[in-house]
Amino acid sequence: MRTQAQAKKQHPHDDAPDTTEAFRKLAELPDGPERDALRQEIVEAWLPMSERLAGRFRGRGESLEDLRQVAALGLVKAVDRYDPARGSAFESYAVPTVTGEIKRHFRDHMWTLHVPRRVQDLRNRVRFACQDLSQSVSGRMPTVAEIAEHAHMSHEDVLVGLEALESFTALSLDAELPGSEDGYALRDALGAPDPALDVVIDREAVKPRLQQLPERERTILYMRFFGDMTQSRIAEQLGISQMHVSRLISRCCEKMRDQVLSEAA
Repeated sequence: MRTQAQAKKQHPHDDAPDTTEAFRKLAELPDGPERDALRQEIVEAWLPMSERLAGRFRGRGESLEDLRQVAALGLVKAVDRYDPARGSAFESYAVPTVTGEIKRHFRDHMWTLHVPRRVQDLRNRVRFACQDLSQSVSGRMPTVAEIAEHAHMSHEDVLVGLEALESFTALSLDAELPGSEDGYALRDALGAPDPALDVVIDREAVKPRLQQLPERERTILYMRFFGDMTQSRIAEQLGISQMHVSRLISRCCEKMRDQVLSEAA
């Protein structure tokens, strides 16, 4: 068995490579093929560490392979930005850099709705608290008071975090509504543009022009479009020819259309 002193000397990761000399040499090399090759060797040596960090975020809606790629990108950034002259170990610099890159990926690419950083933090605290409490309150969801006490949060912050839990993914429009047995989905509850609104706009646009027409023309248009009378019946009732009625309707409609369009222009 290892002694306590040996445990303290043990590196945080058993397979952590010793790249101290490689980083020192990398800092001295000018840009070129030799430096690029050494940089690549260092990245490959630390890949197991970045993949291990990526594994901590599995099960959150992103594939492990994508998480590994994001972690590798964070590792490359850590290698490029690390300064061995500061005296700190590379791992102590690389771990937060890689973890931050993964968290940034979730923040920028995985959230369906954009929420502030504070709200995301509240969501994570609430989620972790729910996971811890699920062992002691099995069979039900922890109450707001229980979450607040466990996570040392206010009731208001817990409510914000719970609401943010629903913002990470969006409900599909094809998803059936709870209790629906006939396939009624969310899309069926959405509204649609009302074509009658266009009619209202058209009527309001021509109303002042109608009032400017002579009384006989207004009467003919009313009988045709509101009384749904044929041109022949209008002609018979007014004692004029059907052809004259047709010409009057066409002339009035064309005149009002030109006036409305000229005003719009």
